[in-house]
Amino acid sequence: MSVSLGPVMIDVASTTLDNSDRALLEHPSVGGVVLFARNLESPEQCRALCDAIRVQRPDILISIDHEGGRVQRLREGLTSLPPMCAFGHRYPEEPQETLALVHECGWLMSQELSACGLDFSFAPVLDVDETLSKVIGERSFSPQPAQVSELAGALLDGFDEGGMASVGKHFPGHGGVEADSHLELPVDERSLEALKAHDLIPFADLATRLTAVMPSHVRYPAFDPNPTGFSAAWLDYLRHTLGFKGAILSDDLSMHGASFAGGPVERAQLALASGCDAVLVCNDRDAARAVLESVSPCRERAVRLERLRRAQPFSSLEQLQTLPRWQEAHDRLTALAAQYGY
Repeated sequence: MSVSLGPVMIDVASTTLDNSDRALLEHPSVGGVVLFARNLESPEQCRALCDAIRVQRPDILISIDHEGGRVQRLREGLTSLPPMCAFGHRYPEEPQETLALVHECGWLMSQELSACGLDFSFAPVLDVDETLSKVIGERSFSPQPAQVSELAGALLDGFDEGGMASVGKHFPGHGGVEADSHLELPVDERSLEALKAHDLIPFADLATRLTAVMPSHVRYPAFDPNPTGFSAAWLDYLRHTLGFKGAILSDDLSMHGASFAGGPVERAQLALASGCDAVLVCNDRDAARAVLESVSPCRERAVRLERLRRAQPFSSLEQLQTLPRWQEAHDRLTALAAQYGY
């Protein structure tokens, strides 16, 4: 097993690698790459970019935000996926059929991303929608915690079948605050008991099944003054109270919600010291360079990160699209997505 993965996940500039990208990828503290819409034109181009990244670093993890609905960085050539709320809306009337379709969604996502050369997506969203959050909304399966658990569990079944890791986010729940942590630092004043009775339920139910968890850039001062991703108390709760054994990945440290910790280096060091296994430093090349020089690979973290590697060989999109199963799932998911404007 490789234990060479560093604790920093970075981005690349464009649709192909330039010399600056190549130099950065060779740094031993790099463990992964996050691809954004600006990096992606088609499945074929994405696969070529991933192949080029792995020429530089064969051991690296490559990821994407690919949830469905408005968060789907690569649309051209792939199935248009519905927002996860679409499944929650169907569930009360057709629970078993909906769970089966969510399973197929997870399988199809895994297979299509595999064909693009990607290891995993930052999914599923386990936030409970309270109709407050500017950034969660339709990304959530349901306003009912038990339904989030059941629907997300079906998605994980599909991921597992397709050999793709899962990243549950945004622990312990971003759905109860209005503010967008990309733009400001939200504060949720609820007690731990209130969170345990609501937002924490999906994380508690699925903790032992998730490959990774992404904590929120939200403060819950009734429990700890620091935002979750910088809180040893919260990350200890995740590991020791909920029994989570996987990797903890910070949300992007370039977000405003992380700014309370200081500059990029201070943010990264605090997140890692608090219990994160990897930090995301994206869309700021100078910050990425500074962070890479300030941290070092760690065997224990690398072993947990290694579990995010795709568990099956990368597939072929052409072969995938000949399968009746893919065609049926594609048609049903595309029709559902169209009902929500996607």
